[in-house]
Amino acid sequence: MSADRPTGDFGGKLRAARERRGISLRQIANATKISVAVLDALERNDISRLPGGIFGRAFVRSYAIEVGLDPETTIQDFIAQFPADSVTAGHPTSAHVEDHEAHESDRRMATTFVRLIAISVPLAAAVVYFGLSGRQGTHTEATPAARVEAAAPAAKPSADPPAAAPPAVSPAPAPNTAAPAASGSSPTPPLAAAADDHLTVGLTVTRPCWVTATVDGQRAINRLLQPGEKTTIEVRKELVLTAGDASAVALTLNGAEARPLGNTGEVVTVRLNPTNFKSYVQNR
Repeated sequence: MSADRPTGDFGGKLRAARERRGISLRQIANATKISVAVLDALERNDISRLPGGIFGRAFVRSYAIEVGLDPETTIQDFIAQFPADSVTAGHPTSAHVEDHEAHESDRRMATTFVRLIAISVPLAAAVVYFGLSGRQGTHTEATPAARVEAAAPAAKPSADPPAAAPPAVSPAPAPNTAAPAASGSSPTPPLAAAADDHLTVGLTVTRPCWVTATVDGQRAINRLLQPGEKTTIEVRKELVLTAGDASAVALTLNGAEARPLGNTGEVVTVRLNPTNFKSYVQNR
C-alpha cells in the first residue's frame, strides 16, 4: 500500500493522546487485543498493517476509547486522512487479521483448558474416593466366604454339653518376657502330655491376615490381625480356625510347632481339639 496520504498527522494525534495518559502500547494491546505492531503502525500512519473497511475503523475506535479521545470524531479524522478506497486496497491486511484471530484462538483455548481442569480435579477425587471405598468393602465382605478345608480328619464330635465358661483368649507374653529359647545343647522339648480335655494354641501372624476363631462353640476372634500380633487360645473341646492367608499364620500346639496350614493366599479352615492336635504337629 502506498504511504502517500493527505496532509495531516493522524497517527501523531493518537500518540500524543496516549502519552498524555501515560500508558504504553502494550497496555492498549492488552485491553483491545490488537497487536503492538499494528498499534505502532497506526501511530506512524502506516495503515498497511490494518484490515480494510469497518475492521480498520473498529481498530481506530478501540484505540480512541483507550486514550480518551471521542471515538466518532477520531473515526471521521481517520476517514478524512485515509479514504476508504485506499484503506481497502492494502494487500497485507490479511496478515493482521490472522494475527488477531490467532490471539483470540489462544485466549479461547486457555479458557477452555481452565474449565476442563476445574471439572476434572473434583471428578478425579471422586473416582479415587469411591474406588478406595469399594476396595475396602470388598476386602471386608469377602472374608466370610472363605472356603473351608479340613486339613486333617477331625475327632468324633463329643456328646458332652458345652462348657459353661467362655473361651480363654489372651495375648501372648511380650518378647522381653518370653521364655528363653533352648540352647543348642538343650534337647528339643517333648510334646506336652496334655490332659485329654485341654489344648493350648499359640497363634502368631507374619503378614496382615483375616482370622476367625470359634472356641468351644463361641466366636473369639473375627478381625484382621497385623504382623507380629500373637494370641493364646485355651481349648477344651474344639477350635475352628479360619485364616485368609494360610502361610501368614504360625501355630504352636501345647508348646510344639505346628506344620504350615497351607500356601500363600490360600484360605483354609482347620478344626483342632485335644484329641487330634498331634496330627498337626511339625515332623510327625
